Amino acid sequence: MLAKALPRQCSGASAGVDALRCRRAAPGGRAGRLPCSVGLAGGATRGGAGVKLVAARPRPTSVMATDARDRTEAAPSPAPADGKNVFDGSASAVTGINKLVTSTVGKSTNILWHDCPIGQTERQKLLNQKGCVVWITGLSGSGKSTLAFALSCELHSRGHLTYVLDGDNVRHGLNSDLSFEADGRAENIRRIGEVAKLFADAGLICITSLISPYRSDRSACRCLLSNSSFIEVFLNVPLEVCEARDPKGLYKLARAGKINGFTGIDDPYEPPSDCEIVIQGKVEDCPSPESMADQVVSYLEANGFLKN
Repeated sequence: MLAKALPRQCSGASAGVDALRCRRAAPGGRAGRLPCSVGLAGGATRGGAGVKLVAARPRPTSVMATDARDRTEAAPSPAPADGKNVFDGSASAVTGINKLVTSTVGKSTNILWHDCPIGQTERQKLLNQKGCVVWITGLSGSGKSTLAFALSCELHSRGHLTYVLDGDNVRHGLNSDLSFEADGRAENIRRIGEVAKLFADAGLICITSLISPYRSDRSACRCLLSNSSFIEVFLNVPLEVCEARDPKGLYKLARAGKINGFTGIDDPYEPPSDCEIVIQGKVEDCPSPESMADQVVSYLEANGFLKN
């Protein structure tokens, strides 16, 4: 009688799925068909409709908490007799891990650093170059973006992987929420510094081009990297040359009082005191983009960044 009550399409299920009920009580106590939302092992299909039924996976017995609320509300698994798994309230007990040590960094709490077996050394070997940050700084109109893209093209032609973080470009996306007030500009530099650090760790030659007017902000970005892989390039171009170029018309707006806090007009620019490369621009003689790029490439070659 039970065999007759069971739906035909469920009779082909493999052994071990008795826990999956293939019928439910219908009105009047008669056995009715399950609408086949229950999965069956062995790849059974329903009534020729072509719908594959898969056995539901059992839920894990212990789940690591993903936020502070989970950690306080989720009860830890009992520690084994050998004491290998330790739960100290800062993270959930996980098999095979003695202790999870979480950290607080800034406003981020209960975070854990995970080491990857593939590190910067392995990535640099794969790319046959050394990751670094070429930080181009100078007044608006000094030629920072021009140099950045000329340098990227030259290195690319030599078979080296680069990425340019241009100040205006980054503000189209990652930093579009930031203003040009003092706090917004400082945060803009900080974020670009952190992203540049990631690119350098990936083994790329990261080229940044932005005014970055304050020494303290540039120094903070330098401190993110090690092994002299922060290369500061100062485009020392006089204000009168930059203002004569005025490619975006910003100097005119600043002189007219329509832009406040503009670097070089009513906000200071602090030139580097000890940078790696200085490219001099003069009123009567400004170097070409190619010659500026060659100067930076020569430095990278001399200091072993273009070979691993």
